[in-house]
Amino acid sequence: MFGFFKDKFNDLKQAVSNTAQSLVGNTLANIDQTEEKYSEFALDDIEDTLISADLGVNYAAELVDNLRNKKNAKPAELKNYLKEEFKKTLAEAGSTELNYKENELNIYFIAGVNGAGKTTLIAKMAYRFKQEGKKVLIAAGDTFRAAAEEQLNIWSERAGADIVRRDKADPASVVYEAIQKSKNEHYDVILIDTAGRLQNKFNLMEELKKIKTVIDKQAPDALRESILVIDANTGQNGLQQAKVFGEAVNLTSAALTKLDGSAKGAIIIAIAKEMKLPVKLVGVGEKMEDLKSFEPDEFINALFEG
Repeated sequence: MFGFFKDKFNDLKQAVSNTAQSLVGNTLANIDQTEEKYSEFALDDIEDTLISADLGVNYAAELVDNLRNKKNAKPAELKNYLKEEFKKTLAEAGSTELNYKENELNIYFIAGVNGAGKTTLIAKMAYRFKQEGKKVLIAAGDTFRAAAEEQLNIWSERAGADIVRRDKADPASVVYEAIQKSKNEHYDVILIDTAGRLQNKFNLMEELKKIKTVIDKQAPDALRESILVIDANTGQNGLQQAKVFGEAVNLTSAALTKLDGSAKGAIIIAIAKEMKLPVKLVGVGEKMEDLKSFEPDEFINALFEG
């Protein structure tokens, strides 16, 4: 499902170049690779650099403690050590392939804070599904932000998808209507937009739970993914967002937007480590085609070979 940079690997290297510098380049710059072993000063420097690259305090400390306790660990091997550890962490978070079942209704519940890029992600997902010949319906569940609904309407037209929207209505009722419409008119995909107002966390969480209850009652076997959308530039705040939304919805994966140009793309690895949440989609530009499936090995190779 969704090919990822199969013939444009250079684009991926370009998209993660800033992250590669902050995570790999700066870390390797802190050590003398001709030394036979690590000094404590070098290990502290490595840990600080990994933390500043948004890998997370706990994970950075764990990686450096492993080096500290490893007999015969050599600075010249640091690059390969980090590369293998990152690959292992991403693998342990689970499959990065987007779940989809042919000849059935497939529902995707999209969550995340306002401004993370949910609306454009939904539009790009709709476009990709349409390109594959699927019948797509968007449920505009962020009903209290008129601009969000209007934007989603414009994007849905561009993508060639249908939309259910009701200004100021209860979001759960919009989702209910979308599910009924999808059953009557045989849609393949429903993409559900949701609010992301963290200012009033309790109300938001209750709203999301209510939508989830409607899905569980009306289409209990159709929910394929609950996707958390994170702006790559938020860095460690993305972890906090994952925890908050994870309390309301059983998240299955994450999508990272605005990866191109961000120096904080290591959040992909941090989320995999701390939340055991695989990133499945990445946004690397403004165009409809700029939503890619996430391939861990290609991502890691691009970081270390860029």
